[in-house]
Amino acid sequence: MEEISLVLTTSVDNLCDYTFNFHYLNQKLDPESQIPDQTEGSYTYLDLVDGLKNGADVHIKGDVGERLAFSMGADLKHLGGTGNPELAGRVFVNGNVGAEAGMGMVAGTLYVSGTLKEPQGNIIEVASDKEGFRKFRSITDIMCNGPGEDTPVSNYFNEDENILTLNDGILRGTIGARMDCRGTVVVEGDAYNGTGLLMRRGTVYVKCSAGMNTGSRLNGGTVVVSCKVDEFAGAYMKSGNLVINDAKGYVGANMIGGAIYSKKKLTLSPPAAAGKKNGENSKMLRRVLDAGRLEAMLYNKYEVGSKRGEYAKVHMRDGSVIMRKVDDKT
Repeated sequence: MEEISLVLTTSVDNLCDYTFNFHYLNQKLDPESQIPDQTEGSYTYLDLVDGLKNGADVHIKGDVGERLAFSMGADLKHLGGTGNPELAGRVFVNGNVGAEAGMGMVAGTLYVSGTLKEPQGNIIEVASDKEGFRKFRSITDIMCNGPGEDTPVSNYFNEDENILTLNDGILRGTIGARMDCRGTVVVEGDAYNGTGLLMRRGTVYVKCSAGMNTGSRLNGGTVVVSCKVDEFAGAYMKSGNLVINDAKGYVGANMIGGAIYSKKKLTLSPPAAAGKKNGENSKMLRRVLDAGRLEAMLYNKYEVGSKRGEYAKVHMRDGSVIMRKVDDKT
């Protein structure tokens, strides 16, 4: 099996980042640029990702910065792929790892000798098979492919019912990213940004609050948040259900489909609009909330409005996209 080894003298961000979405002082970094501060070799960011895609082991000696293994194991659509998970190799870090490691990660394995800063990504620690290293696997991988011989550390997996309970108190983002299988992830606490990113099937329950972009690009799964979510909840939703108690800021920006349910009335971003619940919606709410009929009746429904055509996409200078109402007089 191929092996890539590099030694770092300083902490470097975005290593093994499949998205190649690198920015520094508003300047985009070239994936084919050489990774800085290597004492030996001349590996590029692309070399590491290509190696992992081919099943290689990547060995890094020294501390690693933020966003290690971002979207690792995903065949990304914006790079011409299918959007589905694919096999990936292993990353060994003989040192400490910065925040947001494993965000959006769906395959492969991380081995770390030191500490991982919070928030972490879509990963949990399992019992290690390598002396001197802690082992981490993708939550999505465990849910859809099973734990195999791996046993979660400080969390509990009910293999018979395919329920993973996260109760170790670690703040995580993108929980359940790209999950396309039946099963339930229960977060006994708060979640960081991007819960349920690109989920197609399955359910994620967050028993407290969740961060920005909760349910973003949800594509068929169900995300339930018992308390409040931060800005941009349900942005770019395609399908599925986002059930919350309340939200900070606007929700439903650039929705294509699916539905958002909230106990408190929300501030909407086009094309999201107030909708009307039907019997099936009420049954779903009673099931996921474990609530009675009266409790389910208290929830408001929001979906893509019938007047969606009155809005047009406007590309802003900072690269963002907003929906602006079309003036009929022009």
